[in-house]
Amino acid sequence: MKTAVMANGEWDFEWGRSELDKSKIAMLICADGGGNLAIASGRLPDILVGDLDSITDDNLERCIKGHTEIKKYPKEKDETDLELAVAYAEMVLKSTATPQSEIILYAAGGKRMDHLMGNISLMIGYAQKGLRLKMKDKQSEAWVMVPGKEIIKGNIGQQLSIVPLSDYACISAEGLYYELDRLNLAQHSPRGISNVFTHEEITIEIHEGKALIYRL
Repeated sequence: MKTAVMANGEWDFEWGRSELDKSKIAMLICADGGGNLAIASGRLPDILVGDLDSITDDNLERCIKGHTEIKKYPKEKDETDLELAVAYAEMVLKSTATPQSEIILYAAGGKRMDHLMGNISLMIGYAQKGLRLKMKDKQSEAWVMVPGKEIIKGNIGQQLSIVPLSDYACISAEGLYYELDRLNLAQHSPRGISNVFTHEEITIEIHEGKALIYRL
């Protein structure tokens, strides 16, 4: 059972209907207009966070009648609505009996490039604190890795990109067409784009730096 935060970016409503089913997502926290996307896919937010300038009046009324917990903030604030929603999700996770180390992040891409870059910045900050924000849509998943090793499952032929988020990232990877052996990938070079699974499990280790892992 997972916790998810819904932003207000691009969203596939039919895919989302299945993805947001309560059997998969136990807690759904929506950042303002993300509530519109969730409701259009048949899921009422458990918690709605933000200045509430993007959610429609009708959907806000649905949330109120459906007993959604609403956390309203002033429009003039230092944080984005998504930043506030993720911080609230972190607080909720810490209060549970079995804290989770991952939050699914929906509708966090598309529409505006500045929002996407800001969302990746948010992912970096939480990765450094030990909490993973996994950006997910119909086609792909993306997350930030800091120094450490992990096994990633996939299908043979599936694509995976490794994008440095620091000046240089020293990375090893096994089970990909182009294997890496403590290779220094530079932030100014797209060398890690579009590698391919040759095994159903691969191993990636970040020795230094940090990187965005993008599985298509």
